[in-house]
Amino acid sequence: MAPARPSLPERGPREVLMEILRKFGRPVLTVDVREHLDKKRYFIVIDDMQTDQWSSIEAAFPEDNVVSSRVMVTTTIQSVANACSSSNGYVHRTKRLGDKDSEQLFVRKACPKKYLGYMQPESKEVLKKCDGQPLALVSMGQFLRKKGWPTGPNCEDVCRNLSHHLEQDETLERMRRVLLHSFSSLPGHGPKACLLYFGMFPCDHPIRRKRLMRRWLAEGFVETQPSSTENFNTLIDRNIIEPIGMCNNDQVKTCKTYGMMREFILLMSTSQDFITLFAGNKVEHKYVRRLSLHHNIATSGSCSSLDINLSLVRSLIVFGEAGKAILSFQKYQLLRVLDLEQCTDLEDEHLKDICNLLLLKYLSFGETVASIPKDIEKLKLLETLDLRRTKVKILPIEVLLLPCLLHLFGEFQLSDKVKITSEVQKFFLTEQSSLETLAGFVTDGCQGFPKIISHMKNLRKLKIWIERSEKNTNFTDLVNAIQKFIHDDKEESNDPRSLSLHFDACTENILSSLKAPSYLRSLKLKGKLLELPQFVISMRGLRELCLSSTKLTAGLLAALSVLKDLQHLKLIADELEDFIIEDKAFPGLLHLCFVLEGATLPTIEEGALPYLISLKLICKDLDGLAGMKINHLKCLKEVILDHRVTSETRETWEKAAKEHPNRPKLLLFNPVDESESVPGDSSLASTTAEREAMETFPTPDGALQEDNIQILVKQISSAAPEKLNNSEPISKDELNSSFNNMGFSEGKLGLTELSIVQNGKVSSYTH
Repeated sequence: MAPARPSLPERGPREVLMEILRKFGRPVLTVDVREHLDKKRYFIVIDDMQTDQWSSIEAAFPEDNVVSSRVMVTTTIQSVANACSSSNGYVHRTKRLGDKDSEQLFVRKACPKKYLGYMQPESKEVLKKCDGQPLALVSMGQFLRKKGWPTGPNCEDVCRNLSHHLEQDETLERMRRVLLHSFSSLPGHGPKACLLYFGMFPCDHPIRRKRLMRRWLAEGFVETQPSSTENFNTLIDRNIIEPIGMCNNDQVKTCKTYGMMREFILLMSTSQDFITLFAGNKVEHKYVRRLSLHHNIATSGSCSSLDINLSLVRSLIVFGEAGKAILSFQKYQLLRVLDLEQCTDLEDEHLKDICNLLLLKYLSFGETVASIPKDIEKLKLLETLDLRRTKVKILPIEVLLLPCLLHLFGEFQLSDKVKITSEVQKFFLTEQSSLETLAGFVTDGCQGFPKIISHMKNLRKLKIWIERSEKNTNFTDLVNAIQKFIHDDKEESNDPRSLSLHFDACTENILSSLKAPSYLRSLKLKGKLLELPQFVISMRGLRELCLSSTKLTAGLLAALSVLKDLQHLKLIADELEDFIIEDKAFPGLLHLCFVLEGATLPTIEEGALPYLISLKLICKDLDGLAGMKINHLKCLKEVILDHRVTSETRETWEKAAKEHPNRPKLLLFNPVDESESVPGDSSLASTTAEREAMETFPTPDGALQEDNIQILVKQISSAAPEKLNNSEPISKDELNSSFNNMGFSEGKLGLTELSIVQNGKVSSYTH
């Protein structure tokens, strides 16, 4: 009798495919698949595409398929979606569920069928935590159903102890796995540490991108500014954090973490003793490295329970009142980051002890601070000093002599009594100053700041308020300093120099005194502008320009068209004269923004603005199209209107967007949350959270529509075969049903991107 064969372990589809791949090799399989698909009509769905996978399989799909085939790709990574999309393709970002749909899904999972109308006020907080994410809503609904309905006490317990439940409860296992994968798949330690640092900020608090990255540098999570930018972009790209405000140049201005990801960050950061959050509850760890205080703990009476050793704290941020225990700065020995912008009980007398924190690299104060002591000269390692929210008007020159200071923010001037000593001159003449950002200083013609900045060799961003003074009417030193800053040495093509001049109260014609050759990457001019200064017309390398004046004349506006390098243009005015953007004008412009009181808009000739992708019209009195035609703007992707425009105007622009070949998105602009705005920050930031209303999307012929998604396919599992054979469109419900039958995961927490290959090219769809 033959011996029994040993039983082999059952193999899954992945193991079988890997064995086939090992046997035949990738090149052979690529050719075989390509030949098999050639001249066939197919619909292929690839779920959860990861980085670099598309480049490995792209060659398997025929390039010139003429029978309307599709390859659909879902991914949580924006750059992967972009890589899968060809020139004819389209990447669509899925939106979260709205309040009504979120509530319906949550109640359906949390309550028995006959009580689907049951909803407690406390449930709103649970919905807020879920943030419109389907998987979060389903998981939380099932969790509360297990506990016995979403009653008030149950909902309060969930919100109060969500991090604990997320870690321990098996009902939330699936959501925990998805969140853990998002975290663990980050490349290296740096991005992980940067993500955990988000736990320092309160829930739904908008976080300024540059502020955050400077703190990462001060903490040592990254070593250089490019590395900091790369880590931030990685978190955005993977949809782990979300942008909520955008700058004029389409850079992220403010961001936040969405509901469940924030809870996961708190769980990870506190369990690893990475941060300690105190919001009225007891601090469990006596030794803390990073301390964040929220919600006025001093007035809540909880401050006395802070039995912690402050000597090891490296980073401290306070929102509200801190109390005497926290503000005893002589106890801190290792502090590197001190953020007191929103601390309400800090006083000038505390600054003396702060000036003894010799390891400080990042320091910011709020509106309770009115003066800076000369003792600040002790902070030799300080890299960032932010005084924008303070009442500081006079800056001690000792600040400018800090050897490591890179970024200085505020609106101040030097004292009239300050003397530029030989020691000060030597500091700047020997290029000991590291200052890159000075934004900014007030000058009335006095010699202090202008003479000093002309010797700041590393200066890249400069902001100046020019005021008229009866004592000083000679601005020669200022003109010379600005001239030196903007001088074009033609050595560096990527020099990111930026200049902002505010001259509302000054009648001196300073701008006409500035001469060519000049170079800037970004320029902002705010004041009485009658014509475009000559140094601007001849400027090399100018990418961003913002002009703000009571009235912008037709002659000035016409002169702008000579700026061939311009990519971002913002015009702010009470009155805009009629003018025509002529054929071939602004050949490189990508973003055009008007912020107007009146409703006059320019006429755009066909052939102008050939590469414009974003048009912002921030004018509450806008009447319809106001004579502006957009149909010939071939690259247009979005039109942004003031959220206060009439419904008739919205409908008119929606119609124009639908008739445009690209079907650009129509968005509404609403100002960002003021809690993170800073005085003097005039950049227009659009709020993605408020970009509500109608969105129309590019629709390749015969492919998609937002509300009635139609895709012509021939082969797809369980999706109405009779329709496929007749090449009839498949409804959204039928397609979603097919997704479920094919085993698609329900509602990934990361925003899902989906792309479609059409005729061998990648298009897109939202799932």
